[in-house]
Amino acid sequence: MVFARPRTPGTPADGPRPGRRRKLRPLTALAGGLGLVAGSLGLWAAGGSAAADTAAGLPSPDHIVVVMLENHAYSQVIGSSSAPYTNGTLVAGGAKLTQSYALTHPSQPNYYMLFSGSSQGVVDDSCVDVGALQQPNLASELLDAGQTWASYNEGLPAPGATDCRVDNYAQKHNPWFGFGNVPTETAYGMDAFPTDFSTLPKVSFVVPDLCDDMHDCSVGTGDSWLRNNLDAYAQWARNNNSLLVVTFDEDNKLSGNRIPTVVYGAHVAPGSSTATRYNHYDVLHTLEDLAGVNAHAGKSAGAADITGIWN
Repeated sequence: MVFARPRTPGTPADGPRPGRRRKLRPLTALAGGLGLVAGSLGLWAAGGSAAADTAAGLPSPDHIVVVMLENHAYSQVIGSSSAPYTNGTLVAGGAKLTQSYALTHPSQPNYYMLFSGSSQGVVDDSCVDVGALQQPNLASELLDAGQTWASYNEGLPAPGATDCRVDNYAQKHNPWFGFGNVPTETAYGMDAFPTDFSTLPKVSFVVPDLCDDMHDCSVGTGDSWLRNNLDAYAQWARNNNSLLVVTFDEDNKLSGNRIPTVVYGAHVAPGSSTATRYNHYDVLHTLEDLAGVNAHAGKSAGAADITGIWN
């Protein structure tokens, strides 16, 4: 169900192995080394691998699920009684970015920015020409690296369907259809989201429909949708070296485009937060580094990894 290109033979492992030291270390250093070994064993027991961590100090998750919601400012969701699941579970047990920002208005350019590091000339919510773009993007980078990718889109009429609008489904929230280097067959309906989460691709995007993403319906509706559709994955992710990222395309045009962004799962310090300012390019940069694709699309090349939330 998930597409991947075969790995190139001879691809190096996730990281170099340390060479042998020629001299014995003092006992204090040896004790410290034993402590690091014990810490590494703890990470392995939790489903991660200290050896697989990136140079920037990021974990190397097996699966990352990104959820895009719509048109709400940070203060409309974070701390709101209308979002008990988001605050009581995802924020309390995960990490929040208190200075997370979208980049423009309206919706569709933000999706392209987060997915490909550029708006690609998209300035409104009109339907785009399917497959017209060939620029690098998160999905093409994953496929080029021999990794796996898919999107799960609520209301999509059929796998790979490129319809502009059907009932509460809207193509404008699916930037992958704009790129000819992303197979349309990697787009599925939400009913294809697996119950065996170990079969998920390396990175996948989940896009609720226009009601459940809070665009046309309430914060409470979207919050309940998250709980009903993704809490099982979120709890599995904590113990299986995987991550859930929940963010928004833009704010309500009243808060300087400050949006909620929450990270939950393995190696995330529960209840943590960071006040560093991040935007969609930083989120893309972080996703690329978490996935180990060794590439950065568009303006994500000049962005930064999200830090201060990992344990």
